Amino acid sequence: MTAKRDRPLSAIEVHSAAGDPRRGWLTADGWTVPVALGRGGILANKREGDGGTPRGIFHPRQLWWRADRHRRPVTFLPARPIRREDAWCEDPADRHYNQPIRLDRGQGGDRLTREDHLYDFIVEIDHNAAPRIAGRGSAVFLHLARPNFAPTAGCVSMTKASMLRLLRRMSPQTKIIIG
Repeated sequence: MTAKRDRPLSAIEVHSAAGDPRRGWLTADGWTVPVALGRGGILANKREGDGGTPRGIFHPRQLWWRADRHRRPVTFLPARPIRREDAWCEDPADRHYNQPIRLDRGQGGDRLTREDHLYDFIVEIDHNAAPRIAGRGSAVFLHLARPNFAPTAGCVSMTKASMLRLLRRMSPQTKIIIG
């Protein structure tokens, strides 16, 4: 029989903290960890550039990780190492909006290889994925937090220890309930 701690999570919940909509709590299977949310708090009507973390029920699609910095984490998710040319399209006028893209040297875009460690582990979620609607928000991830849990541009961020613990139990069927 598989121990409960070795089975995928059915759901995780993310809620804003009392008194500060840019901070929150992630709860999964009886444990709770602090998270940073978007500078606009949790929003039901997410728009590109509003800084809001989208309210809703989502699913993780895959893990992206910096293989040049870390070994592959244990997870039930499909996993892909981040390459230097990997980026995310955040331009609502582009046909690749809210999708991973490859950038040549010198091209602009949200590169996944950052000098800081925020994107060392990225869980891509299915926010605005099927169908993709221009302007409804892009690049909403679970990723690592800034010092002091400073707000994100709309993602949910956490400590490396919390991320690795969550990844061990996350699968494509795990519901991510934000709100």
